[in-house]
Formats: sequence, structure tokens, C-alpha cells
Amino acid sequence: MVIFNDGVAETALPDSSVVYTDVLIVGSGPAGSSAALFLSELGVPNIMITKYRWTANTPRAHITNQRTMEIFRDMGIEEQVLADATPHAMIGDTVFCTSIAGEEIGRILSWGTHPARHADYELASPSLNCDIPQTYLEPILVKNATVRGTQTQFSTEYLSHRQDPEGVSVRVLNRLTGTEYTIRAKYLIGADGARSKVAADIGLPYEGQMDIAGSMNITFKADIAALVGHRPSVLYWVLQPGSNIGGIGAGLVRMVRPWNEWLIVWGFDINDEPPAVTDEAAAQIVRNLIGVPDLEVEITGTSLWGNNEQYATRLQSGRVFCAGDAVHKHPPSNGLGSNTSIQDSYNLAWKIAAVLTGQAGEALLETYTAERAPVAKQIVTRANQSGREFGQLFAALGIDKAESAEQMHALIESRKDTTAEGAAKRQAIQAAMEIKNYEFNAHGVELGQHYNSSAIVGDGTTRPVPARDPELYYEASTHPGGRLPHAWVGDSSRKLSTHDLAPYGQFTLITGTTGQDWTTAAHKVSDRLGVTVGAVVIGPGQDVTDLYFDWAKLRGVTEDGAILVRPDKHVGWRADRLPADPEGALYQAVATILNRENHQ
Repeated sequence: MVIFNDGVAETALPDSSVVYTDVLIVGSGPAGSSAALFLSELGVPNIMITKYRWTANTPRAHITNQRTMEIFRDMGIEEQVLADATPHAMIGDTVFCTSIAGEEIGRILSWGTHPARHADYELASPSLNCDIPQTYLEPILVKNATVRGTQTQFSTEYLSHRQDPEGVSVRVLNRLTGTEYTIRAKYLIGADGARSKVAADIGLPYEGQMDIAGSMNITFKADIAALVGHRPSVLYWVLQPGSNIGGIGAGLVRMVRPWNEWLIVWGFDINDEPPAVTDEAAAQIVRNLIGVPDLEVEITGTSLWGNNEQYATRLQSGRVFCAGDAVHKHPPSNGLGSNTSIQDSYNLAWKIAAVLTGQAGEALLETYTAERAPVAKQIVTRANQSGREFGQLFAALGIDKAESAEQMHALIESRKDTTAEGAAKRQAIQAAMEIKNYEFNAHGVELGQHYNSSAIVGDGTTRPVPARDPELYYEASTHPGGRLPHAWVGDSSRKLSTHDLAPYGQFTLITGTTGQDWTTAAHKVSDRLGVTVGAVVIGPGQDVTDLYFDWAKLRGVTEDGAILVRPDKHVGWRADRLPADPEGALYQAVATILNRENHQ
């Protein structure tokens, strides 16, 4: 067997010592395990390797937003996730305080739990957000990927790779036996974290910096239900002397499992030697932040990590792609990390499957960067900005200039003063807390991703100008490039989301009662292109009807128009009304999205 690297012929190992697959995935975190799941769901042979012996050993990522829950719904695992998650209703009472047992400075109802925002979240999606620590989510993803066909290899380390016109030869190390071998794949996905070796090997270009601040995680067990059960939340922010997270200036107590498993995030100066914290010192930090000097605490672990502000401007090189933390590196503000990672893979997997089956031209794969690199930039920018916005609260309290613990206490206490200065401080605190909605209720950031690429076919209209703040509020639209709006449809015996009408393994064309000629067009285009284009007519007497008349308000086209939904639930094209040649119009749209150069 001969492979080519930069035009130079090289003799590979004998075929008997090479393992073959279509896609090799490096990393079993949210990006890697979800990529494996999506590829296996689409019937694409894949191998997932990780140098670790099992999945995540710390809870790390946790907030799981509506877009990700919709993806889990699409994969049929939403109920598995919810069974291990803390539900939406129990995650939102974000508290700012001097200690958990001490005085409150204020609360923010987060993640859409405020009554004024809850309707936005309910109307936007068939799925609500929840909180599931990475230690619980990863095994679900790995299990389902493996059951559906992924060959999962633990204790297997990526070493290097070489590309050629036919595929990628990857050297890996079995860490148990010390044996090196080659995996030959058609495509390689590097989902190996913020210090990705795959990304380094293909020289991905980045903007921003790594390790701009240091943070320490302390995981512990302590029953504090009496202090928090009446104000259930994932996050309790503690402002007290000595607290500092990556320059934020507060200690964070994060719920892992209600109400006896917790994680504290505590800052350190990244320019100094990394701190070595004993269990005794960690327990003291816990007791200080909880505010109970004799609290019974079990320390279960400590770990250090860096706060980053860096994103890749290109996510691929030839047959090698990167996803997840390898291409967007940022603090956990806004809870965007694992969500964006999973959504990266959801975008990429169907495109790889379409190319491998000959349904699409290879240029379709270039749209992965075009569509997801802007998202990487957006979420890195948003997460870091959210961290900096804490400064407004500290300034409002006056503690940004405190030079001693006593002065900090006095400044926090002065918010109670019955003076004009006290009133001004209270007003400033309220305004600063309002700003934090951009971290805790950024619905538009979570659901409003809009793609521009050659895999989106415009309809001659301009994207609607948002009526409200596009970061705080999601506005549904079928404008090409946006996520398919959710509405409840069905009949007298079942209730479905519009998302349920468009499964991952196909294109779906949605029309109304007077647009039934689109159904014939979809069948003919499917036959001509060898691509499944499902057709759904929404209306009385059809398979599904517009139960609450919401779809008619959201569809953005006339009843006989049509909306073409890509496998990843983004609108690829739409027609405002039925044209003289619906088959020709639909054929052109699908062929363009799939980069079918010689379509007729």
C-alpha cells in the first residue's frame, strides 16, 4: 500500500497492521462523543479514541441549553439526559451574597425562569434547558454512540497524522500495551480540547490569548439544603475578601447535585506558581464561602485551569476538522462551552455523511468553517464580556477600590445607608444586576445562530432586523440560514414539534394545504439526486395540522410556499409561493446546498 504526503510516495505499514474506518474522532468529550453519536446515527463507520481510561472525572460543563436539548431530542436521548439532570425549574435563582448563610445582595432569575422570560423559552423550543454535569452527560453520549456503531477505544492516544488525496493516516498509541499502530480514515475530527494536538498539527489560525487568568475547582460534598432549598439554583456568587475568580473578584459555589454535591471556583494569580491546596485549606475555603464555620465537609478533588479568550478563524485543513474547545476557548460564563461543542459536531457530521455517500460534493465540507467559525468568535467574545461585566457590580458596591477586608465589608454594608449616597448606590447595584441578564438570560445567543455559506440559498429577501436585543431575545424566522422555528403541530392523537417533522438523516420540505404540488416535486428531486427529501404538508386533513395556528404566524411564506430544512434543522432555502416549476426550483436549491456541480 502506498500513500502520498505532499506529493512524496511513502510505503505504509502492511495492510494487516492498519485499522480502517471512515471517520476517526480524537477525544470523547462533548464534541467528540456527540460527533460519534451523530455519525453512527447516520450509518457512518467511525472510531473514537481518547487517551483517558474513561469519561470526564470532574463536573466541568453543566448548563445544557435548549438548542442542545433539541439535538438530544432528535437523537432520541432527551429523556435519558433529563433522567440524570436537574430540571429547568430548579436551576434559576442565581444568588449574589456575602456568603451562602450570610446576607444577600440580590438575585437574578436565570436561564428563562423569570415569569417575564419563561414564555420566550416555552414558545421557542419543544425542549427546556436543564443542568447536567459533564460527568453524567459524557457517559450517555459515549454509550449511545457505541451502541449505534462507534468503535470506542479508551487509553488510546493520538500521536500524529499525515494527509493524502485519499485519506488520513493517524498514528496512535495503546497506552496499556505501549503499542503504536495506524488508523486509516477518510476524515479526522480533532475534538481533543483547548490544547488540541490535532489543531496544532494542522496549524489552525487563532485570534486571542490563552491563560489570561487562573482558576481552581474544589469539588466537595456537604448537605446545605437548609440554606439553598428555598432558592434553588445552579450558581451562588459570593463577594467576600479573598474571593477572586480569574479577575472576576467573586467566589462561585456551583451546585453539582441538589443539595449535597458542590463545586467551588476560586481564582489565583496565573503569573505566580500554581497553588497547592491541601484538603484542610480547601475545606476552609468552603466554610468561608458557605458561611458556616463548623460545616461538615468532604473534599472530593481539586483541579486548576486557565481562563482563555481565543477562537480559531478556520476550523479545518483538507480532510482534518476540529471541533469544541479546540476551536473556541473561553471561561464558563453563559454556559456556552459544551453546547457550542455539540452544535459544532451536529453541523459537521451530516456534511461528512453526505460527502461519503456521494450525495454532496466535497466543497460542502468547506461550509463547516464558514458557518461555525463566526459562532466560535461570538461565544468567546460573549463569555469573556460577561465575566468583565461583573466589574459594574463591584464598582456599584465600591469594592473595586477596597484595600482591606474591613473596607470591603464597610462598602458592602453602606448599601443600606438611609442617605442620598445610599440611595444612589442601591440604584447603581440594580442597574449592574440588570446587565448580568446578558450572561444568565442570553436567549438570542443560545438560539439565534444564523449561517451564511454556500450551503444556504438565499431567497432574495434581507434578514429581518431584530425588534428586540438580539443577544437577550431569540426571534423566530424562516429566513434562510436561521434555525427552523418551533411550533406545535399534530392531530387529535399526537402532538409534535415542527422539529420532529425534520429528522437528522434527510432534507425536509414543509408546505401548506395549497402547496401539495411540492410533495410531488420532493419525490422527483429525491430520485434525481439520490438524496432523501421528505415532504410535510401542514393543514386540516393532512398528516399534521397547525394545532394552535402558530405555524401560520411563523412560516414566513404563503400557504403554497415551501421551506427547505437541512438535516441540522437550519433553513437551507424557501419559496414564498408555488412557482410554475416547483421541481426545478427545489432541485436547484438542494443541488446548490450539496455542491452538486454537474446537476441538470
